[in-house]
Amino acid sequence: MKKLLTLTLVLTMILSLAGCGSTSSSSSSTASNSSASDTNASSDIKTVTEGTLTMGTNAYFPPYEYYEGDSIVGIDAEIAQAVADKLGLTLKIEDMEFDSIITAVTTGKVDIGLAGMTVTEDRKKNVNFSDSYATGVQAIIVKNDSPIKTADDLAKAGVIGVQLGTTGDIYCKDDFGEDHVDEYNKGNDAVMALVSGKVDAVVIDNEPAKSYVAANDGLKILDTEYVVEDYAAAISKDNDALKDAINKALSELKADGTLDKIIAKYIQAE
Repeated sequence: MKKLLTLTLVLTMILSLAGCGSTSSSSSSTASNSSASDTNASSDIKTVTEGTLTMGTNAYFPPYEYYEGDSIVGIDAEIAQAVADKLGLTLKIEDMEFDSIITAVTTGKVDIGLAGMTVTEDRKKNVNFSDSYATGVQAIIVKNDSPIKTADDLAKAGVIGVQLGTTGDIYCKDDFGEDHVDEYNKGNDAVMALVSGKVDAVVIDNEPAKSYVAANDGLKILDTEYVVEDYAAAISKDNDALKDAINKALSELKADGTLDKIIAKYIQAE
């Protein structure tokens, strides 16, 4: 009887241990399936390079994007990094001429264009845009002794300097004619043309305008705004999944205050 009782107890313990092992295995399988599900959701986002969010920009537009040593920093760079983190992707930034960014998006060279880019009907013919993440103002830079006092006076200006492909470029050509507009690849080049007297005014975003005026004596920004506009990320019309994912990320970043913190870091409230 003792031997039989001992054998029964041993069998009971073995069965009990086998039951525990089965439960542990089931739990591990569930966790693995959950992880696989997250990975599959992420894999629905198509990017130029797997696992990487490639951003096209023009890094001469402070404080939205500019060089700090060899690195591109600024509002757009930090927002793109925050979005990439949300999507579980590595951020890669490609510097190019502003006028090439839309083409880079449509031809699949980059995933998004993020460069203080304004949403316009003309651009929407070629790309989709994310929800807006910031508001920009087109400002007017002139010399301190300039007879140009308001936006209306631009009609009297001999030549207006603009950065090629920007809304300042588009609006000025529409309002004043191509003969009165000189286009430059970089905003700074347009400002240098103003300093040297090659143009009579420069129309460019208000924030980089502040940086350019601070760096060059004898220039000022007019009090009157030329245009107020919304900035957003340009995305291929063939990549709705990426657009939806970016909009979701931007919504979360706005809700938790991250967007406001990034913008406030570079733009001081007046």
